[in-house]
Order: sequence, then structure tokens, then C-alpha cells
Amino acid sequence: MRVVLQRVKHAQVSIKQESVGKINTGYLLLVGFEDKDGTEQIDYLVHKIVNLRVFEDEKHKMNLNLAKVNGSILSVSQFTLYADTKHGNRPGFTDAGDPKHAKKCYDQFNQKLREAGVIVETGEFGADMQVDLQNDGPVTIIYDTDQL
Repeated sequence: MRVVLQRVKHAQVSIKQESVGKINTGYLLLVGFEDKDGTEQIDYLVHKIVNLRVFEDEKHKMNLNLAKVNGSILSVSQFTLYADTKHGNRPGFTDAGDPKHAKKCYDQFNQKLREAGVIVETGEFGADMQVDLQNDGPVTIIYDTDQL
């Protein structure tokens, strides 16, 4: 499982010029799965993301988590996080999870974030989406459960 997390002032995902998910302060998550991913990887990353302290406290130190700033999450599925670019100029996506499995994992991931008390907006799995954001910092964190 791979997640690219960006701390944002605001973010929005649209399909055919229609907004389907929108947040203010929080995280934009670009989320990808492979076939071996499941509950263990999802639970691990939900815990890491919910508890990540990258918002500034009164001393301007990154010391606050999402809950402390009343932040929310915009979660966008992105199979291209598993692009293989080693050979040639056209990426391969054979490492990306089977769409049925990946959608199940994506839905479970978002539900577990909600169960952790986070407001979660989403894109639409498998859709052609446009993402607009204002990265704050910029702060970008990359999670890859294969590197545990």
C-alpha cells in the first residue's frame, strides 16, 4: 500500500468539472494498493496518518495532528503510484492491485479513517479525476508498507 500525503490549506477533486469532494485544512491522500495489501496494511497506515503531527503549534513547531486542528482528509485512489518506470518510457502498472481488490481496500481504508473520527471526502474509484490543491508548507509525506 502506498500513500502520498500532502498537508493542504484546501483541496478538491472533480469529475467532468463537477466537484465530488472538497476539504479545507487537512490532508490530501493519493492512495494505491497492490494485491497483497489487506487489513494489516490499512490499519497500520490509518494509525500513522491519524496520529501524524505535521501541523504547527503555538511555537511554530510541527507538533499537532489532524484532530488538533479540526482537519479533514480528501482521499483519492491512484493506481499510478505503482508505476514501473525501470524499462522504456511508458510506465507499466502490473504491480497495481486488481481493481476489485483495490476498490475493496480503498473503501475499507476510508471507512477506518472515518471510524477514527476523521471527516473524509473522496474521489470516485477508477474515474478520470482532476485534483486541485493548495499544498501547505509544502509538506509531503510518502508511506509505503513494503518498506516496513
